[in-house]
Amino acid sequence: MQNKLKIINDPVHGFIKIPHEILFDVIEHPYFQRLRRISQTGLLNLIFPGATHTRFHHAIGAMHLMFTALETLKQKGIVITEEEEKSAMLAILMHDIGHGPFSHALENMLMDDWHHEKLSLLLMNRLNDEFCGQLTTAIEMFQGKYHRKFFNQLISSQLDVDRLDYLKRDSFFTGVSEGNVNAQRIISMMNVCNDELVIDAKGVYSIENFLTSRMFMYWQVYYHKTSALAEFILVKILERAKMLVSEGAILPATDNLQYFLNREKNAATDEDVERFTQMDDNEIIHAMKLWQKSEDFVLSYWCQCVIQRKFPKTIISSQPFSDQFIQDKIKTVNEKLGISNANELVHQIERSLLSYSKDKQPIYLLQKSGEIVRLDQSEDQLLSGLMTNKTTRYILTFPRI
Repeated sequence: MQNKLKIINDPVHGFIKIPHEILFDVIEHPYFQRLRRISQTGLLNLIFPGATHTRFHHAIGAMHLMFTALETLKQKGIVITEEEEKSAMLAILMHDIGHGPFSHALENMLMDDWHHEKLSLLLMNRLNDEFCGQLTTAIEMFQGKYHRKFFNQLISSQLDVDRLDYLKRDSFFTGVSEGNVNAQRIISMMNVCNDELVIDAKGVYSIENFLTSRMFMYWQVYYHKTSALAEFILVKILERAKMLVSEGAILPATDNLQYFLNREKNAATDEDVERFTQMDDNEIIHAMKLWQKSEDFVLSYWCQCVIQRKFPKTIISSQPFSDQFIQDKIKTVNEKLGISNANELVHQIERSLLSYSKDKQPIYLLQKSGEIVRLDQSEDQLLSGLMTNKTTRYILTFPRI
């Protein structure tokens, strides 16, 4: 018999145990193995060269942190059955299984309005059929339907093991130290009260450090102006390609990508799902390399920007750019390049961040008295109250001329 209780050596967390055979079976499945070919951070490696890690890395890391969190809760007297432990680890392991090429950037371009969580759930149900119902409880936890609420909060909330892993992992691979949260310290402060996930009050500053680290990572890394631009261009490339194909143009691409370029907006079919689970970053990169030579100037321009890393210029502002300013840029680009459709190349990109929501799944602190206090209302908090306002930045992009 094959030994499925493996140990994985992870550069971020060290040795990761796979304590249940079903976890190994899911990891070995083609749906999950595809995540090896899906970038965790899109085109971020064009800005931070080390950011070449994948969704596969992240899912394994999040599974490890879930195991650590459950062990911590058990030590604090919270009763967690082996079935619950196994299911919670399965749920977080599969939480990103529906991600498309380049992660978030293209998820709506291929399957129209099918968010990756919707696709993840669909694929989980298919896997559940394959594994004879062994994932049923995991799916309930993922959907927030399991009767013990804290399991879903560990999977998806403002302080979940998903965020703890991606912040620490993305910080490690980008080299941006501001995101290097102390995941072990935060997990050691986790507790459960009335089936809700809470944090022991003495961990208040670790939580505030986590929230500020996340905020800095967003503005310094994920929403970095060139990172935001690269993601925007990816969407524009697929948008343009779909439009050209709908007008009768023939664009070279793999069979699967051709299928999605020609796909009409409608409910997902079995073929859609089957083809989607074969798509990865490589097909999009291959297409962009070929489309650099497209007869369509706009498609060719955008693809060259990415493949040759010749990005357009950007200006960043805390206020929206005026229509007049944008129109002047369009006019200048038209004149300098001798074209008439510069409006396709000049765009305003908007990025917003709410660092902490006091209303949606707030973080609660458990006082020594047994009282539960919302983080932003705690007398000990220093920064949380300042992070409840949304911040927005505007980026204007236009060709270098």
